[in-house]
This record gives sequence, structure tokens and C-alpha cells, in this order.
Amino acid sequence: MNALNNFFQECLLHALIAAKKAGEAILSVYQEEIDVRYKDDKTPLTLADEKAHSIVLHQLSVGSLKEMPVLSEEGKHTSYDERKSWEYFWLVDPLDGTKEFIHRRGEFTVNIALIDKNRPVLGVVLVPASRSLYFAAEGLGSYKLENAEVVSQFLNDYEKSSEEDSPVDRIVGLAKKLPLDHSPDRSERKITVVGSRSHASNALTSFVQAAEQEYGDVEFVPAGSALKFGLVAEGTAHVYPRLGPTMEWDTGAGQCVVEQSGGAVIDLTRGTPLGYNKQELLNPHFLCTGKHSGDLGNLLGVL
Repeated sequence: MNALNNFFQECLLHALIAAKKAGEAILSVYQEEIDVRYKDDKTPLTLADEKAHSIVLHQLSVGSLKEMPVLSEEGKHTSYDERKSWEYFWLVDPLDGTKEFIHRRGEFTVNIALIDKNRPVLGVVLVPASRSLYFAAEGLGSYKLENAEVVSQFLNDYEKSSEEDSPVDRIVGLAKKLPLDHSPDRSERKITVVGSRSHASNALTSFVQAAEQEYGDVEFVPAGSALKFGLVAEGTAHVYPRLGPTMEWDTGAGQCVVEQSGGAVIDLTRGTPLGYNKQELLNPHFLCTGKHSGDLGNLLGVL
């Protein structure tokens, strides 16, 4: 049996189910012609974003969780005066990487995080196109499920499960703990930098060049959405520098997956872990490193 209390057990199970159902809805749209509209901030919006939002909102509002506030990219944004008093709340991006979705690159995710005041304490990141699923919680650790289809087996099992054999225990039993065992220490191979595919910048190019000068052998891997956090958490990539704009719902779930795997996501303006439920929901620039990233401290000087 894992060490999660009943509250976290219920939260994690419903977050996993919400992500799985949202992923199914996203893929149903993905297989058809995609109609794209644009929001006031010029970011794209599709039927998949809207369907996923509705599904996640419903699944996170059942049973004892129905009073829990939800802050979603596609929902009504609560004023800071109201949300500053929140203790626990859900932070959701129903479809992260809409540009990747539109261009059918497969690198889009469903992000669901549970925030305790200003810290992500539970996170689920589903990659619908590959059906891989990352999840983490304080007291549990961080895991990767290669095939999210198994979550469907537990859709109706929560109420009838026993403490000794809960659906969460069974899902954890089928998943791989992160970082993956085959991920070698940085000293044994080149540095792998993962960065945004759709939001490349001169600052990111400079970072990669500085890494090459400092450490020699560097590989840059472009990727979309919160998948980048998953790659760092599992050890496939060593570092993810984000030197452009992101919002809190882009990062909360992925940060939890990274932190619970032994990595870190550092606010470059403060030198502290990236924080949440700020008055301004825009994130500062940050650096994400994995458990096996080694000492990359010299790179901070170029950020």
C-alpha cells in the first residue's frame, strides 16, 4: 500500500481518470479536420480544448471534491482577491500544446495539478497521442505509465476498493518509478537539453551554445507542451531551460512530476522553486533539471 492519505488517493484517482477521458475526447477531434479559432490573446483554440476542459471540470467536481476550486486555462479566471485565500485548488491545462495538436505532431498533453497554497503537490501529465502518462504526488513519488488505457479498468472501482488494494495501488504497481533505472548519470554521457519546439528563442540558442562551450557534447531535443517535464523527470533529458513566457497551468503538473522524481524547477528571478497562485499568473523564466543532471550550475551565468 502506498503512503498517500485518503484525500490524496481520491484526488489522484480522479485526476488520472479526468486526464484519460479528456485524452480520449482530444483524440476523437485529432482524427478529424481541425477547426481553429483564436482567443483575444491570439492563442489558438479548438473543439478539443473545449471538450477536454468540460470533461476535466466535471470529473474533478464529483463526490467530496465538488467544492474544490478549479483554475483552468479555458475556464473563467477567478480574481486574485478571491483565490488568494484558497488552500487546495486544481490547476488545469486541458490541452497543452495546441499548436502541436493543430500541426499533428503528437506532442500535446493534458495537465492536471493539485496546488497546496503555492506548491504543486500532485500532478498528472497525459500524452494522448502516445498514451503515456506521468503522475506524481507528495508521499508517493513520480511514475510513468506506458499505456494509459489501463486507467479505464479503474473507472468504477474507487468506491468498492479496500484500503489494502486501492485503484491507485494497482495503477502504481503497473507503472515505472522515475527516474527510469536505465538513465545514466550526466557524467557518463552528453548533456541533453530539451526545449520548446514552437517557441524557440535567441535566449534558448545562446543557452545551448553556452552549454556546448562549458561541457562539450550537447544534444538539443525540441519538444512541445509539458512533455518536456516528463523527459527530464524520466532522465531522457537533463535540463529544460524556459526562457520565454509560460502560464501557471502550463507548468504545475509537470513541476510536480519532476520534483517528486528528485529534480527541480527553479525560478530564475528568485533562485527558489517556481511558485503558484500568484497575483500575475504568468511565470518567470525557469530552469528544470532532473535527478541525474549533475552540476549544471555554471550554466546559470548565461541565463
